Amino acid sequence: MHDTWASRADAAEEAVTSRHVRRLWGLPGTALGVVAWPPVRRERLFFRWHYWWQAHLIDCVVDAEQRAPTAKRRRRLGRIARTHRLRNITGWTNSYYDDMAWLGLSLERAQRLHLIDNRGAISALEGALFDAWDPAHGGGIRWSTKSDFFNVPANGPAAVLLARTGKLWRAQAMADWIDATLVDPATNLVFDGIHTDGRVEKPFYSYCQGVVLGAETELAIHLGDDKHRERVHRLVAAVRDHMTEDGVIAGGGGGDGGLFNGVLARYLAVVATQLPGDTDEDREARSIAADIVLDSADAAWDNCLSIEGLPLFGSNWSAIATLPSFGASIARFAGGTVTSSSVPERDFSVQLGGWMLMEAAHAVAAHEL
Repeated sequence: MHDTWASRADAAEEAVTSRHVRRLWGLPGTALGVVAWPPVRRERLFFRWHYWWQAHLIDCVVDAEQRAPTAKRRRRLGRIARTHRLRNITGWTNSYYDDMAWLGLSLERAQRLHLIDNRGAISALEGALFDAWDPAHGGGIRWSTKSDFFNVPANGPAAVLLARTGKLWRAQAMADWIDATLVDPATNLVFDGIHTDGRVEKPFYSYCQGVVLGAETELAIHLGDDKHRERVHRLVAAVRDHMTEDGVIAGGGGGDGGLFNGVLARYLAVVATQLPGDTDEDREARSIAADIVLDSADAAWDNCLSIEGLPLFGSNWSAIATLPSFGASIARFAGGTVTSSSVPERDFSVQLGGWMLMEAAHAVAAHEL
């Protein structure tokens, strides 16, 4: 199965890069992901580009380079990072802390695993996230500089990044804040976030569960504190019980939501391959996480379309994918989030999520050899 997942991940990479990755404004030495396929003119010209989707493109290329190192992939990593900075115009940072955390994570991995020098960018992003901690409101960082909302999609990936860059005390404070403030006692799943007036936003998003699993696993690795492993045990079981159907991560969507399940799969793979410990609970958590990733990847592959020999993934991995067309309405940016195209498979995020899942399955299968 290891060779099977390598082939599937390779096909997913080729599908995304051939359909989406293009030069920015025709400039040589640049590369960025067009946010839809088939794209309309303003998408082809990168008037819409979606900062955090591009961060996950970098992360997927990091995965591919880890799986099968090539000079071409290394060049692509450097080009996408440089182009991200160029398209962002004002520097590496923006006003959304979740965006900055995702980019910081991808650039840190590219540097640590593949020696792509991103020191200046990582320093700028890490500094913005570290300084955003808000003890006046009980801890946590805001979703954006202008928001009263402290949410898991900002604090979770920020905690992972800060743990990996040595700010363990702050990463632990973020994880402890999430655990004390946003865990649902009825399900053990993690809510979305809390406003400064104490109102809790209670949707359960799959990527919220994923980033908390990533943060707690990272802290378990570096600190050896049992509480972090125990939180992983609890949350992996909650994901299995409440966020899967027949072992497959449930639901899905387009727009920003096209990445949510892929993020959960990424960090379930981190649990499966990196969670320390030799207790029965540790082994069970690793086994459950691995099974969810592999079962989800099997379902997504079985339900994708083959277009010119390459996969087009569905937004819901348990249902047959739909072929997008020019007649469908397109994704739009509104209120800080990107809504779905009427056919979600059109959105770059959905295809990135499928690629991310294939790389996660490969990582799990390779670890089990």
